[in-house]
Amino acid sequence: MIVVTGATGNIGRPLTQALAEAGQQVTAVSRHAAAVPDGVRHVVADLAAPASLEPALAGAKALFLLLSGDMHAAGATPASLIAAAESSGVRRVVLLSTQGVATRPFGATRIAMRALEDLLRESGLEWAVLRPGGFASNALWWAESIRERRVVAAPFGDVGVPIIDPADIAEVAAACLLDDRHADGVYELTGPEVITPRQQAAAIAAALGSPVLFHELTRDEAKAAMAQSMPVELAEDTLTILGSPNEAELRVSPDVQRILGRAPRPFADWAARNIAAFR
Repeated sequence: MIVVTGATGNIGRPLTQALAEAGQQVTAVSRHAAAVPDGVRHVVADLAAPASLEPALAGAKALFLLLSGDMHAAGATPASLIAAAESSGVRRVVLLSTQGVATRPFGATRIAMRALEDLLRESGLEWAVLRPGGFASNALWWAESIRERRVVAAPFGDVGVPIIDPADIAEVAAACLLDDRHADGVYELTGPEVITPRQQAAAIAAALGSPVLFHELTRDEAKAAMAQSMPVELAEDTLTILGSPNEAELRVSPDVQRILGRAPRPFADWAARNIAAFR
């Protein structure tokens, strides 16, 4: 049996579906009750309280570990989740980390994530670490303004990075959970090409069949908007990456191709599949 945490999100939902379609017994874990595919067991648990995860881990052979935002806060103990998996008899853990662990290793959350990666490597469990860059699904931040005004407002309109489709992350995670060839590996996951916010807006417009204007925000305007939903320090950090990606963050990784045997999906594919959110 395979346990998927964050099972109702952009990665966990398609991962749960893929594992179920592959004939695996799956336990989907989320904080709240949620619909899951037929045949999938659902358990409500809060990763901030590792004991609540123990019923889900009973009898599990593998765990996909996706940490919620509060698990990066001061006082959080994500290491206890690895210990809980080990004590429950789990044999393999696939950890969703972040590209920034390698490209910008000195931020507080990235230092903590690297420590968790190291703990997993040293645990004696089979493991895989996924380090995705930016997500295509971050474009959903623009959904309301596109629906209401056909406008995308974002900073750094002509600065791009190779963002990845969360469905590709899910497929790589499934491969790492099921295929021994991918055990004990670190995989950097990106999309197939560098794409700017202005180009993303154009791809959404093409999928809509309707023009979408691009309005470039100043850094201060963007920080003020982002600070409404995240700490100011995190907003600053995010804007630094978006505005000045380094060479490593611009690199298109071959790891999706290596694991899945195909190129990663382009942003236009994500936009077409999710266009209902923008109508």
